[in-house]
Amino acid sequence: MKRRDFIKRTGAASALTIVGGLTMPSFVGKQQKHITILHTNDTHSHIDPFKANHNRYPNRGGVSRRASLIAQVRKENKNTLLLDAGDIFQGTPYFNYFEGALEFKLMSTLKYDVATIGNHDFDNSIEGLFKQLPNAKFDFVSANYDFKNTVLDTHIKPYKIIVKDGIKIGIFGLGIELEGLVGKKMYKETGYLNPVEITQDITNELKNKEKCDLIICLSHLGYYYKNNPDKISDLNLAKITKNIDLIIGGHTHTFLPKPTIVKNIDDKNMLVNQVGAYGINLGRIDFYFDEQNNKTSTGTTILV
Repeated sequence: MKRRDFIKRTGAASALTIVGGLTMPSFVGKQQKHITILHTNDTHSHIDPFKANHNRYPNRGGVSRRASLIAQVRKENKNTLLLDAGDIFQGTPYFNYFEGALEFKLMSTLKYDVATIGNHDFDNSIEGLFKQLPNAKFDFVSANYDFKNTVLDTHIKPYKIIVKDGIKIGIFGLGIELEGLVGKKMYKETGYLNPVEITQDITNELKNKEKCDLIICLSHLGYYYKNNPDKISDLNLAKITKNIDLIIGGHTHTFLPKPTIVKNIDDKNMLVNQVGAYGINLGRIDFYFDEQNNKTSTGTTILV
C-alpha cells in the first residue's frame, strides 16, 4: 500500500532551548499561550518504586509518585498533555499476571492523552494487546505500522489532533521495525512502512492541511545507534525531515537531562527528548506561543 493512501485511509484523527530560529523571551507576556508536554517512555510494567537498597535506582519511580507530580503540573497549567512513547508492557510480574490490564488502567487514571506502541507491547501477541485496549481510556497512534489485516485494524490511528487554548497540536506515532526483534507470530500481518517517508507525508498533512501549530512525534525508533550510525533513529529522523517541533523517543532507554536541539532539513531547530526507562523520570517541555503563534520552549527532566 502506498504510504499516502495508508495515511488517508487510517487518519481520522533543563535548559533554555530555541525552536524555529526564534529567541527565548526574557519573560512570559500576558498575551502568550502556554502548553506543557509531560512524557514517559519504556515504563515496562514498573508500578512500584524501586527498593531503597536497589543498586541503580534506589527509592526511585512508582506510579503513585508520578501521579502526584502530574497533578502538581496540571494545577500550575491546565493546558497540559501527558504522552508516552511505548514499551508500556513487560518487565515485572504485574505484566505476567495482569497481561497489561493494570498498566492501561493506571495510565487511564493518570489521564494520559496519547501513546504509541513499542516492540514489547506485542509480547503477549497482537491479540493480547487488542484485548487490553478497552482498559486504555486514551488513544494510541502509529503511522508506520499497517494494521489492515490484523485485529488492530481501525483501532490505531496514525495521528491525533488535540486543541488546547486555541493551539492545534498534532501528535503522530512511529514504531521500530519488528522483524528480527519480535517473533512473527506475535505481530502477525502487521506491515512496516518506511518511517522517513511516512513522516514526510504526515507532517505535511498536519502542517499544511490540518494547520497544526505544534507537531509532536511519539517515536519508538531509538535515540541513536553508535554502532550503526546510519540506522534510522530519532536524531537521524530529525535531521532529514521538517515540520516536527518535538520528538519524544523511546526504545534505547536513553536518559537526557535536557532535550537535544537538532537542525532539521530546513536548518530550523527542533527538539528530541527521552527520559530513560522504568518510570524513574518524567519529561517536561513547555511551549510558549505569542499572538502570531510563534513558539519558543523550555525543557527539563523531573526525577520521580
